[in-house]
Amino acid sequence: MLNRKSDLIDMPPTEWPALAAELLQARRTVLPRRLTEPGPDPAQRHTILNAASAAPDHGQLLPWRFIEVPSARRGELAEAFAQALLERDAAATADEVERAREKAFRAPWLMLAVVDAERGDDPEVDLSERMLSAGCAVQNLLLMATALGFGSALTSGKALKSAPLRRLFGLGAAEQAVCFISIGTVASHKPGRPRPVVADYFRRLGEPGPAADT
Repeated sequence: MLNRKSDLIDMPPTEWPALAAELLQARRTVLPRRLTEPGPDPAQRHTILNAASAAPDHGQLLPWRFIEVPSARRGELAEAFAQALLERDAAATADEVERAREKAFRAPWLMLAVVDAERGDDPEVDLSERMLSAGCAVQNLLLMATALGFGSALTSGKALKSAPLRRLFGLGAAEQAVCFISIGTVASHKPGRPRPVVADYFRRLGEPGPAADT
């Protein structure tokens, strides 16, 4: 990976594809329970967050944002997870509630990705475009975290739509909690899952797609 800020500028453009391919293939999902200290320091966090700014953003609406959950606030998130579970299942056992709470304490650095369907008040940029922009921003974060030597994961779940979680994060009516982003040092590695090949997701107009082959 790059060792100096000017490395990419000094590097011949012919070497960029190999560097990009190396970084893309290096990124793997590492479950939050396998992410431990140390997490990114303040300078590294800024570098990771700054990568999100390169995401495509039609109309420059900045329809997404990231909310960090610092260590001192993890207990509040744990309680929101517990209440969200009990709202869905009043018969949840004490063990199930405790497991819901425990999820708030995984990974050194935890953020919530939020998308606003109305930010910028431009009806020409619908929610799907905003979500796509957010997805690109999130991928940029993950790639930069990988480049800095950290593991990362995205997690979601029914709690994201719950009233307790929305209250905790102060989400507006037009805002959607998309996923949590966990980043930290990889405590243990597991073999990566096989990735699809190009033929699985690409075809030319007029050619039969994968669905037509089944």
